[in-house]
Amino acid sequence: TVFADVADDMRIAKEEIFGPVMQIMKFKTIDEVIERANNSHYGLAAAVFTSNINTAHQVTDGIRAGSVWVNCFHNLDNAAPFGGYKMSGYGREKGEYALHNYTEVKCITTKVPAKNS
Repeated sequence: TVFADVADDMRIAKEEIFGPVMQIMKFKTIDEVIERANNSHYGLAAAVFTSNINTAHQVTDGIRAGSVWVNCFHNLDNAAPFGGYKMSGYGREKGEYALHNYTEVKCITTKVPAKNS
């Protein structure tokens, strides 16, 4: 489903929608795109489609989302961490980062007597 002429104040522009849904919004600058993308309580995933690698880097660096894909979408790997920012989740699934959900760090310091003391 494609929604055209979406405005910044519309619900579809602010909420996470799961499913084959896309909203189309016109923009003038890359900074405007980044600001709009971050103007949400959510940040699970984002995708950038561009032929300019510099634009891709600028947008991916600026967007606050747990996963950002360039010229693809939903390309998952079990070794790559997956999880959102803001209200889109806590922690990460998959990869080494997922182990942090099941472990707890402890620091133990023991004074060992010096030999021949």
